[in-house]
Amino acid sequence: MGRRQYVPPMFRTYAHQIDSDARKGRGAASNAPGRFERQERAPEHDGWEIAEDMQQIRTEVSDEHPRSLINYTTSPDLPFERTINPYRGCEHGCIYCFARPTHGYLGLSAGLDFETKLVARPDAAEVLARELGRKSYKVAPIAIGTNTDPYQPIERDRKIMRSCLEVLEVHRHPVMITTKGTGILRDLDILKRMARLGLVQVGISITTLDPEIARRMEPRVPRPEKRLEVVRGLARAGVPVRVMVSPVVPGLTEAEIEAILAAANTAGASSASWIMLRLPHEVSPLFQDWLAEHYPARAARVMARLREMHGGKEYEAEWFRRMRGTGPYAAMIGQRFRLAVKRLGLDQAQPELRCDLFRVPVKPGEQLSLF
Repeated sequence: MGRRQYVPPMFRTYAHQIDSDARKGRGAASNAPGRFERQERAPEHDGWEIAEDMQQIRTEVSDEHPRSLINYTTSPDLPFERTINPYRGCEHGCIYCFARPTHGYLGLSAGLDFETKLVARPDAAEVLARELGRKSYKVAPIAIGTNTDPYQPIERDRKIMRSCLEVLEVHRHPVMITTKGTGILRDLDILKRMARLGLVQVGISITTLDPEIARRMEPRVPRPEKRLEVVRGLARAGVPVRVMVSPVVPGLTEAEIEAILAAANTAGASSASWIMLRLPHEVSPLFQDWLAEHYPARAARVMARLREMHGGKEYEAEWFRRMRGTGPYAAMIGQRFRLAVKRLGLDQAQPELRCDLFRVPVKPGEQLSLF
């Protein structure tokens, strides 16, 4: 039985790792409280000298019924201004995920809670349709998958992403999708129709081609070759697909940039992008614990490179610097990427999404417009 006690933020470390058998198949090694919490739950021996079986940590899903779904952003370094999220948290368990700290707003941990305590929004499509139907709504591309993956495993049963796509299709609304999940191919019927109208772009994230690194770093994400199959399937269906070499982990995956781009090009990707590893807030200690456990010989080099690109810090949140870093090393990575995409013909921008086709379908009983 745990007990709650006050722990000053500067003393909240991730040294108290959860038993590896209990977290098998997960990315994070601990479940320390988020930066907004003043207390943490600490395990305490019950005094009985009886061995206890360690319980496997299972995924839990709760439902949320938001009054609004579209989030608006003013970040000048992003290629979109609005997003939607069918889910909170992500079972993929990518240790580097910059969205992990958002679970702190729910009073949950950025560690194992983020990948095991998920929140689904079953009426997301209904809320989205209501927002798109407002007279004041002005159309612009909506991005999905920028925070948590809409095609994580629970989408197979919940189909919330598909229901949102159905709403976007009937409204002829442009959408940008980012995912690592093969589940997107189940929605190929909708995506093909939207692609013919110039209403969809897809980005597939491939961090590494090494199956061992991928298994450790992205424990519940489809294998790299499966993601390349997704690129191939989308391209054959006429859906514009971009490969995202994201994130580039210095000292661990950086050597694979050209190989990832070449494989994606062969699979049919039409463009490419890259982002450097980002470690905001709680992600930094989580990632460093992961490095110490899985790649101790490389840990110092990885962190040294990151600090070099962020003025001695582990992360810099400043716009236009947070995703690429600065300095000679960051410039070298950028130059390698530019040369590779130019050689492969992946330096073309994806076709601009159309906003002029947007419409609000007439509901039963409503009068048709004369204009």
